Amino acid sequence: MTLKGLDELDRRILHELQRDARHVSSRNIADSVDASPSTVRKRIQRLESEEIITGYHAAVDYKNAGYQLFMQIECTAEIPLRRDLTEKALDVSGVVSVRELATGESNVLVGAVGTDSNDLARIARELSDLGLRVSDEDLIQRDLQRPFSEFDPAAGE
Repeated sequence: MTLKGLDELDRRILHELQRDARHVSSRNIADSVDASPSTVRKRIQRLESEEIITGYHAAVDYKNAGYQLFMQIECTAEIPLRRDLTEKALDVSGVVSVRELATGESNVLVGAVGTDSNDLARIARELSDLGLRVSDEDLIQRDLQRPFSEFDPAAGE
C-alpha cells in the first residue's frame, strides 16, 4: 500500500499513534476521528499487516538513563553487502539504530550508546570487524522527532 492508498481515517490514525502510541487507545482515536473503536482497531490491524506500521518504540533519553554518550557513526558498506551488514550491525552491543542509505559514500548510519569512550571505540572496532568502513563519528546532543505532518488533519488548515 502506498500513501495514495491511505484514506483520511488511516492518516489520522497514523498521526495519533505517532504523536503518542503509548497513551492513546482505539477508543481515544475513535472519539477524535468520529469512528467506532472496532473500526479503528481493524484499521490498525490492517496497517500493521501491510507493514505500514512496523512497530511501537519507546523514545529513550540515554543521558537520563545513565549513558552519557550517544553517537552517530557514519560507515560505508559495499553495495552488494550493505543490507546484510546493516542487519548484523544491530547485533553489536551498544548499537541502538541502523539506517541504510540509498545514496552517498557513507551509506550506513549507526546510532550507538555508551558510558565512556572505551565503549564507543569498541563499537566502532566491532563494526569495522563486520566489514563496515567507519568514516566519521559524531556525538549527538539531542535527538528530536515528531509525527509526519501529512498525517495531521489540521496541517492543511
